[in-house]
Amino acid sequence: MQHLDLGGRALELRLSAAAQRRLAAGEPLVVEMELYFSCLIRKRVRFPAAPHADATCVRADETLTVCFRPVMTRACAVETVEGSPELEAFPIQRREAFLPKWLELDWRGGDWSGDFGF
Repeated sequence: MQHLDLGGRALELRLSAAAQRRLAAGEPLVVEMELYFSCLIRKRVRFPAAPHADATCVRADETLTVCFRPVMTRACAVETVEGSPELEAFPIQRREAFLPKWLELDWRGGDWSGDFGF
């Protein structure tokens, strides 16, 4: 278990044994904890090729970068949007209140998976 400073809040990083082995192989990994505000609130862990410009990021080590990105849709009319709705940064007033407290990562079946919480 490792603790990172993500935007002024301690984030507990929990890695499975498989995730530790995969990271030890040296391939860079970007992990994005996305908090999505729209008609409802959704959280998900994404693994983009590079950090988004709007994200708050911290490097855990030379291979792992962890990011937090709150986003919102421009409109809540999901039935009128084809494909994925366009996202924009969500201007949170008290950002520290929404920063996650923990992040779990695992490597299973050739893919990364993760979860985060408050």
